[in-house]
Amino acid sequence: MYPDLFQIGTFEVTSFGVMMAVAVLIGLWLFRRELRRSDLAADAADAGIVGVVGGFAGAKLLWTIEHAAEAPTMDLLLSRGGLSWYGGFLGGVGAGLAYIVLRGWPVVPTLAAATPALAFGHLIGRIGCFLVGDDYGRPTDLPWGVAFPKGLPPTTLRVHPAQLYEAIGLGVLGWLLLKWRRSGVPDAIVLGRYFIGAGALRFLIEFIRVNQRVVGIFSIAHLASLAAVGVGSALLVSNQPLGRSRAGTSSPQMGHGSNATRPRHPGRPA
Repeated sequence: MYPDLFQIGTFEVTSFGVMMAVAVLIGLWLFRRELRRSDLAADAADAGIVGVVGGFAGAKLLWTIEHAAEAPTMDLLLSRGGLSWYGGFLGGVGAGLAYIVLRGWPVVPTLAAATPALAFGHLIGRIGCFLVGDDYGRPTDLPWGVAFPKGLPPTTLRVHPAQLYEAIGLGVLGWLLLKWRRSGVPDAIVLGRYFIGAGALRFLIEFIRVNQRVVGIFSIAHLASLAAVGVGSALLVSNQPLGRSRAGTSSPQMGHGSNATRPRHPGRPA
């Protein structure tokens, strides 16, 4: 692990911070690319910036609240790690959604265009968590177990590199999202699959994490993951007839909720 890369005066540049910056840059680039693919307004990418700010704020605030009894509030807020997945998810999606509605952009197509960026940005962030030794799993005897003697918190036991497990899953999810969008899968279906995929992945990973259980064997992240899966399932069920209509007659709603009927422009990403 490489928690600290270098120092400028009293300011430490951490591997986590660098990876988060890379995640933001790549995520915004992907979002703009997918907006062009869907013939949506280029300035809708501003919703991504708003979502990044809301995501960081939500992730840090919820993590600070959860660990308020462990250290002074300012120490928690300024710590090099410590981000809550569900806080970031709710804060980022909530802030971005509010801005999309405020600007009058089509909600489902814009959110669907953001899904590959969300998956790959999350992937890079998880690598940052691994480098700084945060969000690891339970002790394991498996040969790929990793110790984090300078982690958050430190451990000399070999533990599951849960961050890398999740990163691999997010890579597969991001690849599938791009493939679905390129093949013309309706936006509502793409968005629903993203919620289900991201939620199910985190739900499974959480069983090898050491987070506090609040309802039986489930942590708060478990419950948030189930909520995400529920939202995704609702999107799929409510848009199933729309998906079937692609093979036959066109639905009057297709132009609003699907990228399948939008004309392709020469020279644009495919």
